Amino acid sequence: MRSVIDILDLSVSELDALIATAEDIIAHPADYAEKCHGKKLATLFFEPSTRTRMSFEAAMYELGGNVLSMTDAASSSASKGESVADTAKVISCYADIIAMRHPKEGAALVAANNASIPVINAGDGGHCHPTQTLADLLTIWREKKRFSGLTVGLCGDLKFGRTVHSLINALSRYEDMRFVLISPTELKLPSYVKEESLKAKNIPYRQTTSLEEAMPELDVLYMTRVQKERFFNEEDYLRLKDSYILDPAKMTLGRDDLIVMHPLPRVNEISVAVDKDPRACYFKQVLNGKYMRMALILKLLEEAAS
Repeated sequence: MRSVIDILDLSVSELDALIATAEDIIAHPADYAEKCHGKKLATLFFEPSTRTRMSFEAAMYELGGNVLSMTDAASSSASKGESVADTAKVISCYADIIAMRHPKEGAALVAANNASIPVINAGDGGHCHPTQTLADLLTIWREKKRFSGLTVGLCGDLKFGRTVHSLINALSRYEDMRFVLISPTELKLPSYVKEESLKAKNIPYRQTTSLEEAMPELDVLYMTRVQKERFFNEEDYLRLKDSYILDPAKMTLGRDDLIVMHPLPRVNEISVAVDKDPRACYFKQVLNGKYMRMALILKLLEEAAS
């Protein structure tokens, strides 16, 4: 049974095919309105979410399917001590596909290994968030019309940011990429991501603590929030949470064709004044996420049926 736990579960050709499907959904939505008629998506969210959960649910409804939703772990059998493995087996009796978010890294893989239906990782701890990466890829594609030859700046929490890890893993498979890693020393990109995705492929990158210094060279700026829920020490969080704030003054340092992205939610790392800048693409990302989740649901259900 095919599941998607990590963005690397999808080949480059499959990523390109999903983008093509998403583009077709955008152009011809009526053609997809009944593609999942009679099918059920179970959204199992053991961690708070607005965009990702509702995006999956909207995607399934717009494909003509139905949704079984668990949004509060406290009201589920997990509060009684049920294992992720058993939950996956139980939900397999009710639904045709699962989208799951869990605070523990590796939980989605455990679910996939025990479910008899496809499982999509909707975020597991600080590890992976493959469908956010799908949204990111479609956004870059629609704005830049290419993945090769880009300089991508990643700013903020690069240590715990699962969206950052997944995006680097995806983009590192395209040619002529370059990364600028912008973060406080305490929140630098983990060594294993640098070793496996950048150094192993000889992809040029540099690390800096200065957003202003990096701005002029970027094609893409990917902002992230400092995630309070990943910190064990609130004092450390409070010290680092306002490390980078993108405002109109900093935007003047960027290229005219720069695009600014953010997986959301934002706290205050992007000033609301930036929203009016035509280079701000983070709300486009939200919509693109729905289309890519539609494409992925279709792919996995079609493969399961074949």
